[in-house]
Amino acid sequence: MSETLQSPAWRRIPEDVAGAALTAARAAGRVALHPKPAIDRVRELSGIMPALSQAVKPILTGRMDDWRGEYAYTLGEQAFVYGFPYIYYAQLRHAWVTQPRNPSTIPYAAVNHFWHAERLLDATYRDGGCPNNDTLYSVAWVDLGSEPVILSHPDMGDRYFTFELVGITSDNFDYVGQRTTGSGAGGFALVGPGWEGKLPGGVRRLKKAPSRWVLVLGRTLVSGPDDVPRVRELQKQYGLTPLSLFGEPDAKVPESRDVLTPIPAAEDPLGPWKTLNAMLAENPPPSHHDLLLQQFARIGIGPGLDVEAQPDTVKRSLTRAAAVGLPMLRQQILSGDWAHLVHGWRYPPAQMGRFGDDFLKRAADQALIGVAANDPAEAVYLLNFEDAGGNKLTSDGRYELHFDSDALPPVDAFWSLTAYGEDMNLIPNPADRYSLGDRSEGLQWDADGGLTIRLQSEPPGPDQEANWLPTATEGTWFVALRMYRPRPEVIDATWECAPLTRVA
Repeated sequence: MSETLQSPAWRRIPEDVAGAALTAARAAGRVALHPKPAIDRVRELSGIMPALSQAVKPILTGRMDDWRGEYAYTLGEQAFVYGFPYIYYAQLRHAWVTQPRNPSTIPYAAVNHFWHAERLLDATYRDGGCPNNDTLYSVAWVDLGSEPVILSHPDMGDRYFTFELVGITSDNFDYVGQRTTGSGAGGFALVGPGWEGKLPGGVRRLKKAPSRWVLVLGRTLVSGPDDVPRVRELQKQYGLTPLSLFGEPDAKVPESRDVLTPIPAAEDPLGPWKTLNAMLAENPPPSHHDLLLQQFARIGIGPGLDVEAQPDTVKRSLTRAAAVGLPMLRQQILSGDWAHLVHGWRYPPAQMGRFGDDFLKRAADQALIGVAANDPAEAVYLLNFEDAGGNKLTSDGRYELHFDSDALPPVDAFWSLTAYGEDMNLIPNPADRYSLGDRSEGLQWDADGGLTIRLQSEPPGPDQEANWLPTATEGTWFVALRMYRPRPEVIDATWECAPLTRVA
């Protein structure tokens, strides 16, 4: 879902530059004892690479010719991390509200209207975000600027469903669903930060939204392909109704597609910053961020500010900060720094879904990796990028995941295992199979009641194909074990998921 940020301006620094920088840094460390060789070496490098000379010169001379540019770069990196969810959500909102592509699998709906998936997602969906293959999504961008909007659903019986309610920074602020509000039919008020007033009888007030714009991510469990029509009938009864129209028979909600148009970096190197400034004006940050925003304002970053008014050196540094920012966030995800590691599985922290003022984790581990992250009480997603030996999962390897009969994922709803490519999309495969779990038909159980799942790019043979989860045919890949309504032993990591074992 972040492809629009990947323009030529977002390239990572080449390894040869990094190597040269390391050489120069080592030389700099010997300046006191051998100043002439060190300076000669730096002069040699500066003839090859002027930008590198600029970087190491302050180390050798103690002089900074462009303090403003360096300050803007370091502060810009922090501003990018802080503001990434605003930039990313501006792109998603614009795409999902104004850009029809494949409406059966990719969200497309007017403001305050639901888009409903018509079928389970497969490898034709290429918007990233690690989509699931277990539920039909119902997605809406909701504007709470003028009045509350009432979310309604019919009686859902014993079917699992949830509506995750997400603020503009990727933090959840509440839920509607089986776990939190029950399965009975009802109406639930989404209320913006500035609204005060009374609600109609029978409408339940949810926690106040932290921003004018909110994202509603609905998921409704599908038992299999034959169950899709029944879920589609339920989706038709999901509603979003502005308070002023609520209760009116056959109320017609206006269809507006008037949303901010983000500026891609490919069109304007300062585009991400201009988008951020507009989004901050549209969705004012909380007051306790005022001191931080005062710092960012010094380089033209903040609600309604004009980054073009900054000196050229600041604008160059901001372009550089944005270019480095996205790869940095991706690397943070892959590092597993955010997680508790068990047999290669990354268990999320208790704060997942509501990282708040942990700006790095809310940008990378909530927004970038999957649009938004569920609260652990609703769902835990365990990610794994490596086998039991600590090696990356590769296309030429064959792997097994074995659950003992008394160690299957403990959940009160359901669990599934899904494989993803490096682009965070489902992996194309001839079997058209994207997940296996407790609802999969035809699984072959071990004689003792255990379960062995086989993960590899090629079919394992007719006698083992029922338990086969196809993986990437090239490059690396990873898996996500989803557990909906997990039991406490999952949330506190006392249930330890078995490792992925390479068998060939």
